[in-house]
Amino acid sequence: MSLTLCLATYFVTWWITLFAVMPIGMRTQEEEGEIVPGTPESAPAKPRLLRTFLINSVVAGIVFAFIWVIVTYGLIDVGAFKPPAALNN
Repeated sequence: MSLTLCLATYFVTWWITLFAVMPIGMRTQEEEGEIVPGTPESAPAKPRLLRTFLINSVVAGIVFAFIWVIVTYGLIDVGAFKPPAALNN
């Protein structure tokens, strides 16, 4: 894997895993019992984005490591995934 492909893969993996990690430990305003006027009850009470981003970076790193091992050691042949002939024109 080239450095560019590694960075692109990690970037995409980071954004995909963000949606899985974001709700972990999140409490809504309704659960806390303090609803700020003008916001929905389902809004987070304390977003803690830095904590979420750090956890997500670790999870994305682990997922990326699996992807890197699979591609580097040829467990899945990336070259086998070719677009249909109609798209080659």
